[in-house]
Amino acid sequence: MSDIKAESFTSVIKANNLVKNYGAFIAVDGISFDVRQGGFYGLLGPNGAGKTTTMRMIYQVTPLTSGSLTILGLESGKESRAIRARLGVIPQIDNLDEELSVRDNLIVYARFNDIDNETSKRRADELLDFMELSHRARSDIRSLSGGMKRRLTLARGLMNNPDLLILDEPTTGLDPQVRITLWNKLEELRRKGVTILMSTHYMDEAERLSDYLYIMDHGKIKAKGEPQDLVRRNASRDVIELRLDGLDSHELMQWATSQQLDVHQLSADRMTFYTENGYSLSEALIEHGIDRKLIYQRPGNLEDVFLSLTGRSLRE
Repeated sequence: MSDIKAESFTSVIKANNLVKNYGAFIAVDGISFDVRQGGFYGLLGPNGAGKTTTMRMIYQVTPLTSGSLTILGLESGKESRAIRARLGVIPQIDNLDEELSVRDNLIVYARFNDIDNETSKRRADELLDFMELSHRARSDIRSLSGGMKRRLTLARGLMNNPDLLILDEPTTGLDPQVRITLWNKLEELRRKGVTILMSTHYMDEAERLSDYLYIMDHGKIKAKGEPQDLVRRNASRDVIELRLDGLDSHELMQWATSQQLDVHQLSADRMTFYTENGYSLSEALIEHGIDRKLIYQRPGNLEDVFLSLTGRSLRE
C-alpha cells in the first residue's frame, strides 16, 4: 500500500444542479455538492433517495440529464474513459469472477486497466496483505465467506491506485463483525490520504466514517455538514423514549399536546419525545404517573436528524 497517491485537487468531484430523469420520474433533482481531496464523504438517505443514481453518474455508468459534473478536473460524459481509469469503484454486489482464484481476480482486473504484469502482481500481493487475505490467495472464490468476498472486492477497486474511491452501500447484508473489519480498513485508507465517497443508509456507518455528510431524500439534498454539526442543528439535545407497555397512547398524546411537547410515536410500543431538557421531561412523565422503568433518556443523534428530514414511514 506504499504507492497510494494523493494529488492536490481543490475539488475531486464538483456537481452543479445535477439532474437525472427516467421518463417522468426524477431520480436526482438538481443537486449540487463538492468532494475535496483527502476527505471521507457520505451520501446518506433511505431507499429510493437517489444515492445510487448519483454514484452511477459519478463513475460514468449513467449519463446525466442536465447540470454539470466534473471528476478530477475532467468533464463527465466527454472524458468518461479517462475518469474511469482514475476511479476505484466498489459496487453494492460483489461481482467477482468465480472462475479465477482470489489473486487472479486482482491480476486480471489490473490488465483491464493497462497495468503491466510486474506492477499488477506486486499490487495484488500488497492488497491481499492489507485486506488480510494473503492466506487465501490461491483459493476458489466460491470458498470465501461473504466478508472475505467484500474485502477482495475492495482490494480489486484499489488495484489501479485510484485518485477517488467510490463505495455504493459497501456493508449491506454483512454481519456486525465483518462490517467493523471493513470499517477499519476504510479508516486506514482515509489515514493514507485516499479520497472516499460512500453511499449508505446506515446511521452508525455514516457517523463513524464520514468527515462530511450529504443527506438525500426524493432526489434532493436535504442537509449537509459534519455529522456532529448536523446533530446540533437538526436534533434536540435530549431524547426520551417511552415504552408504552400497556399505557394509553391516546391519553399520553393528549397530555403531550397540552404540555406543548415535540412527540413522535414511532411504533406501537414506543413513544419518543424530543426535548432540550431530558431531566425535566422525565420528572414530568413520572409526576403524570409513568413508571420510571419505562423511561429511557439519551442524547440526540444522527438517526433523529435522519428521521426529521426524511420522515418516519417504512420504505422498501
